[in-house]
Amino acid sequence: MIDGLPDNKQLILFDGVCNLCNNAINYVIKHDTQNVFMFAPLQGETGKQIIEKFKIDTSKIDSILLYSSENKLSYKSTAALKIAWKLGFPRNLLAFFFIIPTFLRNWVYEFIAKNRYKWFGKKDACMLPTKELQAKFLN
Repeated sequence: MIDGLPDNKQLILFDGVCNLCNNAINYVIKHDTQNVFMFAPLQGETGKQIIEKFKIDTSKIDSILLYSSENKLSYKSTAALKIAWKLGFPRNLLAFFFIIPTFLRNWVYEFIAKNRYKWFGKKDACMLPTKELQAKFLN
């Protein structure tokens, strides 16, 4: 169990300095009408705690993780598709891509992740949530 994560929430861990990742998080926040998700940068204390707990090699997985209070961790394309599923119609239609073998989905995901800084840029520091959104973020 992760401190500060209620049982009914899922935690999205993201690369806090990546512009693409930050835009994706803003998109999720805007469309999370069921208030399912909380957020934490991989670079923060919560991110480090999960990386250590699950013995994640950050040289292989460095962009998005989805942690549930049942102590389950999803990553790469599986995490992205599970997030889309929870965002409701029409985004949940992306779950159709689960029929594609994981190694193919992850190949595309990894290609984008590998080039995300070059294509979308990088910040010097993790984004800071507004006062209204602070309750959705863990450090």
